[in-house]
Amino acid sequence: IAEALRGNGVLTSLDVGSNGLTEEAALGIVRVERQRNMLTSLGLHNCGIGPTGAAEIAEYVSGSRVLTTLSLWRNKIGVEGAKAIAEALRGNGVLTSLDVGSNGLTEEAALGIVRVERQRNMLTSLGLHNCGIGPTGAAEIAEYVSGSRVLTTLSLWRNKIGVEGAKAIAEAL
Repeated sequence: IAEALRGNGVLTSLDVGSNGLTEEAALGIVRVERQRNMLTSLGLHNCGIGPTGAAEIAEYVSGSRVLTTLSLWRNKIGVEGAKAIAEALRGNGVLTSLDVGSNGLTEEAALGIVRVERQRNMLTSLGLHNCGIGPTGAAEIAEYVSGSRVLTTLSLWRNKIGVEGAKAIAEAL
């Protein structure tokens, strides 16, 4: 796929998630796209991407001036990968949709992304499902939601926000 992408001058959206790709195959696509710089949407969910791969993807995100949508859910990026993605958001002025759910993130790692995005305020869609977020984390996310001028979609399913967290988010809406 990476080699075919290299010679393609028109493709702007690619989703290869859940196709049995390895981390190395997914990163091959990212490496080509760093040079090509045409994809506005990239789906790499369920590709076995770990923290090191996430760091490489973060470098790509940081330098991209066209990528608006990135789906990384159901990989294995973990806490370190989430930190790299959060840092990449600081330098990216175009990404508007990010899904990092089901990646073995801790609540603190997920909130690291939220904290950067509170300052950046560009995501219209954020996927944080299955990230171990509890009521305290939900309250912080509620603060982000109430202050965001652009967020329209927030995925928090399969967390542990409980009644208090749900109330905080509801009040933020």
